[in-house]
Formats: sequence, C-alpha cells, structure tokens
Amino acid sequence: MIVLARHGETGPNREGRILGRADPELTEEGRRQAAGLAHLLAREEPVAVFTSPLLRARETADVIAAACGLEAETDPRLVEIDWGAWEGRPVGGIATAEMDRLRADAGTAPEGESLTALGARVEEFCGEALDRGGLVVAVTHVSPIKAAVAWTLGAPDTAAFRMYVALASVTRIERRSRGPLLVSFNETAHLL
Repeated sequence: MIVLARHGETGPNREGRILGRADPELTEEGRRQAAGLAHLLAREEPVAVFTSPLLRARETADVIAAACGLEAETDPRLVEIDWGAWEGRPVGGIATAEMDRLRADAGTAPEGESLTALGARVEEFCGEALDRGGLVVAVTHVSPIKAAVAWTLGAPDTAAFRMYVALASVTRIERRSRGPLLVSFNETAHLL
C-alpha cells in the first residue's frame, strides 16, 4: 500500500497562493501537522518513507521517518508541479480563460509542467512503490496526490480540478489483482 501524505502548512499555503517549485519552510502549524502525521503513521509500521525534494515535504517526511525508525529517501518524481508563470499568484488570481485552457487540455502548461507530464512521473513512482510490498509512505504535494488518484481511478489528468486535498492529509492506494484501488482519500482525523 502507498500512503500519500501531503506536507504541512507553509506561509504561501496560509495566504492562498499557488505554490509549485518555490521552497518555503513549514510554519508552526505545519510542524504540528507533521507531528500528527507521524503519530498516525508510526503505528502502521511503514517499510519506507519517500519524499519530494522540496523543503516543506522533507521537513514533514523527516518527522514521520524519525517516528517510524526510518530515514526519508528523496524521490524527484514526488516534487510539486512546476506552475511556471502562475507560481506565487493568488489562487483566485488566475484568469478564467487561462484556467479553462488547462482544464480542457492536460497537455498544456502555464510555462511550466503539464498535468500529463506530472501524471506520467507519478504513475511511475506509484507502480514501483506498490511493487515494493509493505506500507510505503510518500510525502508529497497537492498535485502529485491528485495525479495518483486520477491514475488509480483511470480518470483523465484533468480530474485534478475536481478534487480537494487538505494540508497534512492522507490518501491510500493499494494494488489488487485488477489494478490499483483507492482505499481512502483526504483523511484528516489525525489532525484534530
């Protein structure tokens, strides 16, 4: 099984800004959220913890890995999508025409990475993680989690626009004889 954990809160998350490849650290709230994830996942005895190379994910993964007696391993396939020209803009500040173009064609990108390219790298990671056996934790970002869910469900990459993934949430995917199965999505009870 793969447990996809979204990193804890950062300043730009709190401000409602698009956060792609920028590299801010966790806020105090983000560190509290990481501790909640660690408490939840340590009881499940993962065999490996992988993380995006970005600081917010690494900080979250290090707390989880330490609680599990493991070392977090960086995997670049878990990095957030490159939003290009949209980076740092308010989430509501994207022109409707720009957003509609991306929603209509997952192969387009705002001078960054397309949803199609993101989906391909996340699918490769998920396939390898499921082949590994045991529980694998992957600390990543909102867009890779959405891509993993779309892959699991056999949905188009643009299905990402119909999902909400909370900070420090957990999504679970396992392999069954007929392919991947979405076991849970956007768990947040561990943050209460």
